Amino acid sequence: MRLALSPGLGPERQRRLLAAFGLPSSIFAHERSALSAVIGSEGADIALGAPDAAAIETALAWCAEPGNHILTLADSDYPQSLLDTADPPIVLYVKGARALLNRPALAMVGARSATAQGELNAEAFARSLSEAGLTIVSGLALGIDAAAHRGALSGGEGSTIAVIGTGADRIYPARNAALAREIASHGAIISEFALGTPPLRHNFPRRNRLIAGLSHGVLVVEAALGSGSLITARLATETGREVFAIPGSIHSPLARGCHRLIREGAKLVETAEDVLEELRAQVTTLPDAPCRPRRTRPAASTTTQVQPELPLTPEASCIFDALGDESVDIDTLGLRCGLTVDALYAILLPMELEGQIVRVAGSRFQRLRKPGALVRNP
Repeated sequence: MRLALSPGLGPERQRRLLAAFGLPSSIFAHERSALSAVIGSEGADIALGAPDAAAIETALAWCAEPGNHILTLADSDYPQSLLDTADPPIVLYVKGARALLNRPALAMVGARSATAQGELNAEAFARSLSEAGLTIVSGLALGIDAAAHRGALSGGEGSTIAVIGTGADRIYPARNAALAREIASHGAIISEFALGTPPLRHNFPRRNRLIAGLSHGVLVVEAALGSGSLITARLATETGREVFAIPGSIHSPLARGCHRLIREGAKLVETAEDVLEELRAQVTTLPDAPCRPRRTRPAASTTTQVQPELPLTPEASCIFDALGDESVDIDTLGLRCGLTVDALYAILLPMELEGQIVRVAGSRFQRLRKPGALVRNP
């Protein structure tokens, strides 16, 4: 902890010292000149400076609490997959099941401002993949991350790991506090940052490399161009991991990042089985039988027109059909249904309250299809 909490030393110089001298006790037993030869005189002064006794005591007290762990590079439970990456942290703060860190895992990432359908997709895929034995890794952010964690927790078998960009004693965003408590009880929360570290912007890209490094592959559910999810996908490619992407509407900005990944070689994914068949060569524990995920919509080849179970008026039924599988603006919807804007809003409001549709960015509407909430017309 003295080495990890030396302010200003940084992970690269920490690893160089460990490579040169072995265990931390050996580092601090050497003279300044020996350390200077490895990390320079400034680094040697930092390393041999007075230890941050208060921070060390805080960390050890946190580690003594039930369910809390601090893993070092030398710990047998340290994630072996991270050792294959270029920048493994020398310590990890873990809250929850440390054994999950070396189980077969898949990262799932995507937009914070996700569409309702995107969140449903993430939750359904995560549930099916967790049931197949994969641990779902994500970043505890709003939107796709949170949906992936929820789906994995409901799947049960593989459970989930949340990699956070703050200290392990802090939860960000606060809206996910209840979800974080559930993950700590049935999965694991991990961080490389010292306890008390606030949500600093530059820490989250660093967090993304751990999400990619812990996993056999990364599934991007929704992502705009320039999204942090694309950074995670790039880091996965650089470390030899598989990259998967779910396609979306050509009109949706949140599909463009996925479409770019697919053009660049990511595997187009429509079902959880598409992911599993790609990973079976790497993960021998995955089931051989095809995985049948809870689809967010039925296949076009096996069903006719889809309607929600809740009864619809003829006007509402027209709107539901006119929405199709994409988000639609109010003017286009009026043209498709032959209704005025005022008449549309009078019908859309109760549909929204009943959970049949959802309002998305740009004053657009999308029908909300929940797994298991659809029936087939004869």
